[in-house]
Amino acid sequence: MTSSPQYLTGDAAALNSFIDKFDTFLFDCDGVLWSGDHVFPGTADTLEFLRSRGKQVVFVTNNSTKSRADYKKKLDALGVPSNVEEIFSSSYSASIYISRILELPPNKRKVFAIGETGMEQELRNENIPFIGGTDPAFRRDFRPEDYKLIADGDPSIIDPEIGVVLVGLDFHYNYLKICLAFHYIRRGAVFLATNIDSTLPNQGSLFPGAGSMSAALIMMLGQEPTALGKPSQAMMDAVEGKFHFDRSRACMVGDRTNTDIRFGIEGKLGGTLAVLSGVSTKDDILHGDVRPAAYLDTLSDLLGAKQ
Repeated sequence: MTSSPQYLTGDAAALNSFIDKFDTFLFDCDGVLWSGDHVFPGTADTLEFLRSRGKQVVFVTNNSTKSRADYKKKLDALGVPSNVEEIFSSSYSASIYISRILELPPNKRKVFAIGETGMEQELRNENIPFIGGTDPAFRRDFRPEDYKLIADGDPSIIDPEIGVVLVGLDFHYNYLKICLAFHYIRRGAVFLATNIDSTLPNQGSLFPGAGSMSAALIMMLGQEPTALGKPSQAMMDAVEGKFHFDRSRACMVGDRTNTDIRFGIEGKLGGTLAVLSGVSTKDDILHGDVRPAAYLDTLSDLLGAKQ
């Protein structure tokens, strides 16, 4: 996409015209509605404003550390109106993919999970057996004897029923988990990622994202994972299947051009809207390879349509 994005902040007529084009707004969360535990001013009012104009609101997040129930609690705590059925996370997307789409042999239905409790909750909700995750047994130092046990496929450390390695953001990522994931995939396990975001915005700065967890495995394997978060169109298909919206009347709102905006463009949505409160800069939006149809300084600038 090479056309120049439309700057909407402060232009009531342009804002109204833009809003009227859509029935559904898909929102990224981190960097759009909040940063860390700081909700951006006007977020709740903006969402209520869109709902008052008959718009469907859907929260589409790549953060795999929280389940939909966790996100509902966070939204409530930050004063952002929502319900669980409006939330679609990358952990939920990955769990649906594993349980309803991926065809696995009967003896290879277990998942080796690299991730946090949100991933575990969504796997349990889909009745998917797994190991790893937050289990303290996998949060230990690597021992010299582990090399031979793993190389030999010893059942004391290598579970023969693992058919999937699912990688998300893991705050206890370590050498043992990398080794196990690598050897499971080499033995034929399917390599999946909740998302491939390189960084995570928090407290006005950037930190390693879930894509950083997958990067080590990609380097070792020479293989990319199937990603189930934005900009994966597997996620877009799943979101559309759940919410039944008209893509031509839907708009993706996000702070990252390479994930959120690309997600909307490749999903052939009617529009894409970027905000400057997160990762991508104004230069990225105006001159990058992936450009939105329009952009705002902050999400609450949409309230300017009331003027």
